[in-house]
Amino acid sequence: MNIILLGPPGAGKGTQARHLVETRNMIQLSTGDMLREAKDSGTEMGKVVADVMARGDLVTDEIVIGLIREKLEGDKAGGFIFDGFPRTLAQADALAKLLDATGETLDAVVELRVRDEALVARIVGRSTCGTCGEVYHDETKPIPADGKCTNCGGTEFKRRADDNEESLKNRLMEYYKKTSPLLGYYYAKGLLKRVDGLAAMEVVQAAIKAELDK
Repeated sequence: MNIILLGPPGAGKGTQARHLVETRNMIQLSTGDMLREAKDSGTEMGKVVADVMARGDLVTDEIVIGLIREKLEGDKAGGFIFDGFPRTLAQADALAKLLDATGETLDAVVELRVRDEALVARIVGRSTCGTCGEVYHDETKPIPADGKCTNCGGTEFKRRADDNEESLKNRLMEYYKKTSPLLGYYYAKGLLKRVDGLAAMEVVQAAIKAELDK
């Protein structure tokens, strides 16, 4: 099964993707992770990525599609989770052509629905484990008193510089301008499934499972 997770910044896509990796043996294709991996790989594609990033330029859609193609041609495990791509209608069209060319299909697009006001409360005060990416929050899930991640035991925690109210509003504007049109795009294809992204993590996990198992 190949799926896309959609939702605004802070909707919980990364957390739910990790759960699907653990429970369904899926492969998470995170744009950021793929670029970092490629940059350090020493492959021809990796050299292109490293050069672009060294110049401070934006990585083109063609490069990202090339990286995804490499992943699709490798181990498929329990299927792929597209996390962070596509972000635009043009990217969605490019992904559709790639899947068709590689004999793959897109089975579902899961939207994590959230309210903007709730996102601010969720994101401000958020931190992640620098080792495994486990998410913590000053109010709802504080870093353990012993300073160790409950998931991996790591002791380094990071906060995104743009995890503040003003930056979030800018990121939301980008989402609504460029990415939210994908909801109608995939609804028209009969692929869109919606779950409440503000529910408890376990409830969201169960809702996604129920949608994917239909």
